[in-house]
Amino acid sequence: MSFAKVLLVDDEVGFLNIMQKRLTGRDLEVLTAESGDDCLGVMSKNKDVDVVILDVKMPGMDGIEVLKALRRDHPLVEVIMLTGHATVETAIMGMKNGAFDYLMKPCDIDNLLNLVKSAKKKKADHEEKILQAQMKEITGRMI
Repeated sequence: MSFAKVLLVDDEVGFLNIMQKRLTGRDLEVLTAESGDDCLGVMSKNKDVDVVILDVKMPGMDGIEVLKALRRDHPLVEVIMLTGHATVETAIMGMKNGAFDYLMKPCDIDNLLNLVKSAKKKKADHEEKILQAQMKEITGRMI
């Protein structure tokens, strides 16, 4: 049993395959997507994804556009931005649009794993608060 379900999004297929192997070997369930559109399609079929690791520079929809769509359609999913072309402006834009964190390629795998664990915990905490609020609403109606 994995501790988190992750969607890895990158247009560099070689990088995607290497990262999938490295992360799968560390107790993560890893799905992959090669574009922004592909990412949104995978997310529509996999409602239980905890964390999206998202490349910023991709042809078609870039990472910031994908991030905005994920925030709109999957607000509880945490997103870690990953890029080999980081700029301060892009990092700020990602964080302003709700990214959990931002890493440069190549990133340290242990650092990435720690971020995934923290992001998964944040998502689980939000889900728990929503569940508690729903339970209060249900029990309040029963009185």
